[in-house]
Amino acid sequence: MIEARRLHILRAVADHRTVTAAAAALYLTPSAVSQQLTALEQETGHRLVERGAKGVRLTPAGEILLSHTHAVLAQLERAEAELAAYGAGEAGTVTVAAFATGIAQVVAPAVARLAASAPGIRIRVQDAEGDASLPMVLDRQVDIAVAVEYRGAPSADDPRLTHVPLYAEPFDAVVPVTHRLAGGPEVPLAELAKDPWIGPYPGNPCHDVVVLACENAGFQPRLEHSSDDFRAVVALASADVGVALVPRSALRGTDLTGVVVRPVDGVAPTRRVFAAVRRGAEGHPLIRPVLDALRAAAEDA
Repeated sequence: MIEARRLHILRAVADHRTVTAAAAALYLTPSAVSQQLTALEQETGHRLVERGAKGVRLTPAGEILLSHTHAVLAQLERAEAELAAYGAGEAGTVTVAAFATGIAQVVAPAVARLAASAPGIRIRVQDAEGDASLPMVLDRQVDIAVAVEYRGAPSADDPRLTHVPLYAEPFDAVVPVTHRLAGGPEVPLAELAKDPWIGPYPGNPCHDVVVLACENAGFQPRLEHSSDDFRAVVALASADVGVALVPRSALRGTDLTGVVVRPVDGVAPTRRVFAAVRRGAEGHPLIRPVLDALRAAAEDA
């Protein structure tokens, strides 16, 4: 008989590629993870993982078991959801991980809605970028992630997750008031090819949006200054050290002294924001109202 907790460990190892990283995500020791993998191999009668200098990879047998693991764990999530519904499930805590502007845009308004419509649900919010929040959901560290589509992110049909689209927003060009393009109604990205740039660090989903937009305009941005805080990005632009692309919602309440904000000429770079939960958990009586509140907040934003 295969134990479900060992399947969860197998998936964590497949996701994180090393025993050490999987153990850290699951709050276990590396030796405990290795022992569970060995026990799983004994249960199945197959070698499931291969260890190498660069980490761990699944064998063909491991890949077969992993494909079934996604379905098994999703079904267990559904079982927990139905049991919780049976027991009323009107009170409890739901943990949401979201990036800063997502918290302001939809999470905080959703919390306010739930205080009136579902006062028994307590929301705990953690600030985390999308590339961090999705693994947190998969590792059961949080219940819901509010994340941004980015290169390398799990796709909408990933068997481990259920995606709930929330909103899309354009990036605007932010240039110093003294910039040669500050007087125009729009900024053609191609004309910023030789400028120094200010932007998020690699790994931040918004970094991908900026770089891809510039690539589509025919150049690689020369990123001379880096910050994941868009207030800092705007402040640096106001100091006339470079130009930037900033999500429109991140500009709300930001001091724009010394800069000009203009839409991008043509098709604007856009970030698409969604909520994600472990597949099967979307029907949980505590999680479902939170997803509904997030959707409603996005519609009103």
